[in-house]
Amino acid sequence: MELDTKTPPSHTSDKNSFGFISARDRWPVILTGAIDDVHKAVTNASEPEKVAEGKKIVSGLAALKYEIQHDRQLTPLIDDGGEDIAGYNKELEQRGNPTWFNVAWLYAECYLYRRMATLFNTSTHWKGYDVFFQQKESTFRSSRPAVLELAARYNAMTQQFSSPDSAIAHATAAEREQAEYALFREMCEICLWGNATDLSLLTNLSYEDIQKLQGSESRKANEDKILVNDFPAAFQALETAKRANPKGEDRRVDIVLDNAGFELFVDLVLAGYLLHSDLATQIILHPKKIPWFVSDVIPSDFGSLLNNLYAAKSFYENPSASEQLTHGDSFRPAPLSSTETKDLEALFNDWSTLHAQGKILLRPHPFWTEAGSYWRLPSTAPELFSDLQGSELVIFKGDLNYRKLTGDAMWDPTTAFEEAIGPLGQPGSGVRTLALRTCKADVVVGLPRGKDEELRGEEGMQGRGSGRGVGSGRL
Repeated sequence: MELDTKTPPSHTSDKNSFGFISARDRWPVILTGAIDDVHKAVTNASEPEKVAEGKKIVSGLAALKYEIQHDRQLTPLIDDGGEDIAGYNKELEQRGNPTWFNVAWLYAECYLYRRMATLFNTSTHWKGYDVFFQQKESTFRSSRPAVLELAARYNAMTQQFSSPDSAIAHATAAEREQAEYALFREMCEICLWGNATDLSLLTNLSYEDIQKLQGSESRKANEDKILVNDFPAAFQALETAKRANPKGEDRRVDIVLDNAGFELFVDLVLAGYLLHSDLATQIILHPKKIPWFVSDVIPSDFGSLLNNLYAAKSFYENPSASEQLTHGDSFRPAPLSSTETKDLEALFNDWSTLHAQGKILLRPHPFWTEAGSYWRLPSTAPELFSDLQGSELVIFKGDLNYRKLTGDAMWDPTTAFEEAIGPLGQPGSGVRTLALRTCKADVVVGLPRGKDEELRGEEGMQGRGSGRGVGSGRL
């Protein structure tokens, strides 16, 4: 706590905050879903010991839900062998053993998911069980149209990069850089908006198409929704590193991941683009080590996504249990066309090859699921901090990473991003940071004076965040 910003944090006691709404409305629903998931898994289990453990976990989840709904005190986490348990409990004591509706939102939310993990980690038969896996799979399945669209366009893009007869191969250096920047911006916007992305994306990479894209009305409309846009500076950081290393020395980009499913899919689209365009020679993906904030990526989600692409016909053409429940046993999803099947197969081959070659790597670390802000990174995880200093660009995905970067504090919206991210924003930090975030939580920084008041005054806006994105960088 002593390493965090002194600016007051978002608090569950503030009834006008998203933190209060989360504690009151979202967390009990999330726990109800977890209880249902484990109950179904217990019903399908046959070993008596696994059944007994599963029932105990269900009771533990129900007790946690009751404590939240009745504003009980947060209790010390039981020791499940994790190296972060002592830190969680020390901070809980320092915070005066608060109740659920009178505690810093960031700490309480992290504590919630870490406590859920202890129920599984202290078991024998449920260790490593991802209570959110089915939700992640369902979300990815429901994104089928966008996945197919992106797969086709990604494959066309990579062919353009590798073909000696493509328009980009015959472009001048200036034209190529302009085209690469337009695509870089597209990729970043895909990652920023996730499922809300306008799929007028991934051009055929001809210079003429790039020009048309740059002038499109949809592009202008999307850009107007980005409150802070540092994409040009991020691209220049990568382009400068590329020019400075003509002999092919390693140039790395790190992505601190957010959601699994479709968002991980588009993160891999970005990763593949950066590698095929030679804006990077290696991508390091940073997943969580435990199930986290419902949909966050854990290492097994990467393998599941590749498996779904490899067995695409089975994944997309066989109804899920929830689809059968909704539509009846006779329901069958539309079959994939031969072209769609080939596109997904090509995507699997591309990404699995890049992974096998060591060009896309996963590097989980316990720091990402600790309770505190990223202001603590240099002090509490110095080896991770040192490692990130070797990256050309570190991309932090999503609302939670943005909250942790800024300490989830109630900053004046005009506060500079560099100031709000503390040690990572200092000139000597050595970590070039780009945060891609669709606004949900209250905290936002880097706005010009008067912009916050303008957004809050717009009709139909629920606070400043509705339908807005941020691409903030310390570059």
